[in-house]
Amino acid sequence: MKNNLSKFGLGILAVTTIAACQQQKSNINIEHYGDTLTVLKITNPEKYLILPVQESCNEGKVMLYTGNPADMAMDVRLAIDSTDYYVPFKISEGTDEVIVKVRNVPADAFCWKDLNVSDTFEVKNTDYYRPLYHHTPLYGWMNDANGLVYKDGEYHLYFQYNPYGSKWGNMHWGHSVSKDLVHWEHLAPAIARDTLGHIFSGSTVVDKFNSAGYGKDAIIAFYTSASDEHGQIQCMAYSLDNGRTYTKYEKNPILTPFDGLKDFRDPKVFWYEPSQKWYMIVSADKNMRFYSSENLKDWTYLSQFGEGYGVQPNQFECPDFIQLPVDGDKNNMKWVMIVNINPGCMFGGSATEYFIGEFDGKEFKCDNDKQVSKWLDFGKDHYATVCFSNTGDRIIAVPWMSNWQYANVTPIRQHRGANALPRELSLYTKDGEIYMAANAVKETEALRKETKSFDNISLNGEKVVNDIVSNNEGAFEIEMDITPNNAQTAGFDIMNSKGEKVKIYLDMQSKRIIMDRTESGLTEFGEKAEPHFKENHDRRKTESVNYINDFALGTWAPLSLCEGKTYHLDIFVDKCSVEIFVDGGRIAMTNLVFPTEVYNSLRLYSEGGEAEFTNVNIHKLGL
Repeated sequence: MKNNLSKFGLGILAVTTIAACQQQKSNINIEHYGDTLTVLKITNPEKYLILPVQESCNEGKVMLYTGNPADMAMDVRLAIDSTDYYVPFKISEGTDEVIVKVRNVPADAFCWKDLNVSDTFEVKNTDYYRPLYHHTPLYGWMNDANGLVYKDGEYHLYFQYNPYGSKWGNMHWGHSVSKDLVHWEHLAPAIARDTLGHIFSGSTVVDKFNSAGYGKDAIIAFYTSASDEHGQIQCMAYSLDNGRTYTKYEKNPILTPFDGLKDFRDPKVFWYEPSQKWYMIVSADKNMRFYSSENLKDWTYLSQFGEGYGVQPNQFECPDFIQLPVDGDKNNMKWVMIVNINPGCMFGGSATEYFIGEFDGKEFKCDNDKQVSKWLDFGKDHYATVCFSNTGDRIIAVPWMSNWQYANVTPIRQHRGANALPRELSLYTKDGEIYMAANAVKETEALRKETKSFDNISLNGEKVVNDIVSNNEGAFEIEMDITPNNAQTAGFDIMNSKGEKVKIYLDMQSKRIIMDRTESGLTEFGEKAEPHFKENHDRRKTESVNYINDFALGTWAPLSLCEGKTYHLDIFVDKCSVEIFVDGGRIAMTNLVFPTEVYNSLRLYSEGGEAEFTNVNIHKLGL
């Protein structure tokens, strides 16, 4: 799709070039030095240089040149043959002329004919599959949630962000804020890629004791700088304006691996009251390492945990470390280590598991044997889950809603990446074992615009309900209780008029709840659809592979996690996702779907006996 650039209101001027002469837009002078270097001299610059992107191209290097050693080239897939979409590259510095250097883009590439400058950039949605109520970036790429913190009535959601394309790259910390976890305001990126590397995942804390010396209640950010030159190192930045902007610590890095480890990233910092110190947990290959500090700058190694634990093989990433009461009893508190792994998902790719145990201020000891795996979500598209800090007794987590197996090639162009719904975490016991529940936060009830309720239904067969949502844009919530009675299978299909459907059902023979998206709409992102890319664990390099069947599958969870003979289901449907929460989050399951028209009917059914569907409510959702 090629966008219409007339909305930018750009003028036309003739310019000259070295090695090539061609007509160009506005006040851009283009000088080619072979295919290795192109220099753009822009006089009377406006705010943005509008860059044309072609996703199938290799990355070029684009740098705003000031002569400062801190000048940083960004990786941009500049168009060679045609333009898929555009991205803004900020250039205005209040001068009469700016220089932009571009490397590794041929002199005859299409992009040189398609450059423009503008003081604005259009962010009106052009993606059919942009969610209606889930958080997404306005444009560009998003993956892991970072630096989640609550302060002065605002929830800050930072995230791994590429403002220069809708594939992974140029890691910045994007930034959005919300007062209710539902409505999000998009702000400028808070921390930009620099000469130390990409700004990988991390965390933030409110420095309530002025430990770092930047002032009481300053927000302190911790992140991984990642580059081939410096490796993966932990850095710090501080904000004195409620998280809008950050100043990087002049003595970065604050922590490097003592053994030269390659995979050493994603610091999570928290206050540990018994020791009156700050603690950091960092992913270290297939372990998590603990450190402590009194000033948030100097860190002392304590211990590590994880080798051989959980599903194998795995790569530990994006840790969190939280304390929760068991069954609501504050006299019985347990520590929970959240570990995001890639690969290792029971259905392939990336996923989130957790370990429950005790922490003595130095070492974490898991209650379970090494081979025990506990999953926070049983879907395919739940990863990099981390929790807000500074929320008191509430523990609220936010996942990235995708899977590294196909994240770069989902059928979206203006943006890629969304967050699943925020979830409130709690611990419960079942058959003498402790598990963690993840339920949609209560704030999601504010999304409900209108509700249809249905009479209780007893079935040994099927019943179809059409037009379940009026003026349906693809966003609704289904609540119901299912009592299988003597049925072997009881469930429902969420369908559209084309026969595309998501099948959700209880299989009482295998004691599982299953979500099947094999017929949900678009399901092929391999060679039949477009070139497919699989992300390496270092999240920087890609290799061409074919993963046609990685998306089209069903996911399941054990009903043994639930109580009783009746199951309460709460299902959230958005333009490109379905999330299930069973019995208050004892089971959570998150999957992407890409129907070619919105779902708007239900087929309730029971096989092999009678089942009851009660308290059926369908809520139309919207912001």
